[in-house]
Amino acid sequence: MREFESGSVGQGATTRCKMTFSGYEQAVLAALVPAMIFASWNDYRRHRVPNWLNASILVLGIGVNSYLGSWNGLSASLLGAGVGFGCLFVFWAMRAMGAGDVKFMAAVGAWMGPSLTFQAVLAGGLIGGAMAVGMIAYQRRWMQTYLNLGVVMKKVGSAETAFGDFGSARELNRGASVMPYAIPLTLGSLCVLFSNFFGWGGLL
Repeated sequence: MREFESGSVGQGATTRCKMTFSGYEQAVLAALVPAMIFASWNDYRRHRVPNWLNASILVLGIGVNSYLGSWNGLSASLLGAGVGFGCLFVFWAMRAMGAGDVKFMAAVGAWMGPSLTFQAVLAGGLIGGAMAVGMIAYQRRWMQTYLNLGVVMKKVGSAETAFGDFGSARELNRGASVMPYAIPLTLGSLCVLFSNFFGWGGLL
């Protein structure tokens, strides 16, 4: 196991061969990981991530990084939140996901900084795609999925339909399970975080 010098995401990583976690890693394991798991469970059971939970993750992430990294930590935290929000905002605007999922990724980004947040969004997208295929196969909705793709193509054909309710995620998934996006976003974030903690960065 690698140890990173105690500091925030904005200070970079210096490795030491000790079987310990840095202050930042301890905070992530103690606070962020349980919060993400709870958010995923809530999204699965209730199809929403509460605003109070997103706000708590955001404020705590900014606080931890500011405490450990001073102004560098604060700037990295704010940039991470901006990247998390910005990457998913267009999907919310197109009614492809809920606002709670966008705010959730922004809150997680406040812990991870801009670079790791971007990687987490990409990883979450890949995991979400695999989950979607699994859900389609389990529900045997191949024909409906084919028809939905036609609706999506028509939706993105013009700005008027792209950002309207036509072809929204809930409309396309009537009578079927809606993807709880907090789950793949959490899994993607965990993959990136633990890859960074243990020095497996070359895998992502």
